[in-house]
Amino acid sequence: MSRTFRVVQWSTGHVGKHAIAGIDARPDLELVGVWVSNPDKVGKDAGELAGLGRTLGVTATNDAAELLALQPDCIVHTAWADTRLFEALADLAQFLRAGINVVSTSPVFLQYPHGDAATMAGDVIAAAHEGGASIFVNGVDPGFGNDALPLVVSGISERIEEVRCVELLNYATYDQADVLKDIMGFGTPLDETPFLLNPGVLTLAWGSIVHQLAAGLDVELDGTEEWYERCPAPEDFDIPTGTIPKGTQAGLHFEVRGMKDGKAVFVLEHVTRLRDDLAPEWPQPAGQGCYRVIITGEPIYTVDLQLLGTDGDHNTAGLKASAMRIINAIPDVVAAAPGLVTALDLPMITGRGLVRTD
Repeated sequence: MSRTFRVVQWSTGHVGKHAIAGIDARPDLELVGVWVSNPDKVGKDAGELAGLGRTLGVTATNDAAELLALQPDCIVHTAWADTRLFEALADLAQFLRAGINVVSTSPVFLQYPHGDAATMAGDVIAAAHEGGASIFVNGVDPGFGNDALPLVVSGISERIEEVRCVELLNYATYDQADVLKDIMGFGTPLDETPFLLNPGVLTLAWGSIVHQLAAGLDVELDGTEEWYERCPAPEDFDIPTGTIPKGTQAGLHFEVRGMKDGKAVFVLEHVTRLRDDLAPEWPQPAGQGCYRVIITGEPIYTVDLQLLGTDGDHNTAGLKASAMRIINAIPDVVAAAPGLVTALDLPMITGRGLVRTD
């Protein structure tokens, strides 16, 4: 008989609500607790918070000690970390020191800490060893779209000159105003530098990707480089989170490049628009939006992973992909040796148990 893993969901936001649905979908996972930061959600059923249209018999709480006392096999951590980085790291360390395994979508540099990011990850890694627990941080980007997917494609190459991982998405329906404006700079003047484009921030967030790809293909990089360009709104237009004024940022195109012998060998590229007609000269997505892997060498491969939720929105699919990448990894993370584990350490993560014929 297969084992059932007792799981606590930590947050019920844009990714967290999909994580609850994902936990409920797996026959080998049992949801035993839910943590929320919003006092208005305390006492509500997890099924209601996830929008499932039915109850799950688990009510939300903001009492962290109560949930840690349950000693679950794993905490699914999807809480906001972009503007509360050190608080999030402290939370993760607390879980791990309590001997509880963790799968998380953030902070993203924990996908494969390197350089300054490795220093920042030190307490989390130490806590994991102290508590005898494991932690896996992943998602779809950073995550599956630029670790497992390109590494699998590399396995049918004869020669590799460049590995390029591209996110091509319209973010108009991404319902997170703080991310769009304050972090990415959408709707702000082009003579202002948003947080994401300050020197070193792109590398902190996505540099782990190029270093992990390099490690997976036995390449020692000489360093990384950042590059970006921005596109203005041609006129005022509205998106669900507000108005994008004419002349402000409406498109963002950036790269983090892993360099070897003066060449970009591993490239993380993002092409983000708020309207499909903006910057037509930039790379275009397949379908409504996609994650693209291009391996240049012998032969040349291009793989497009198109996204589409059953609600018709590609951004819903992206959120679900982030949640399910870590949910489906829980059995392997629980079985892993204590410490921080990466996509290079775990066996292939599959949707075992998720096939339905009814």
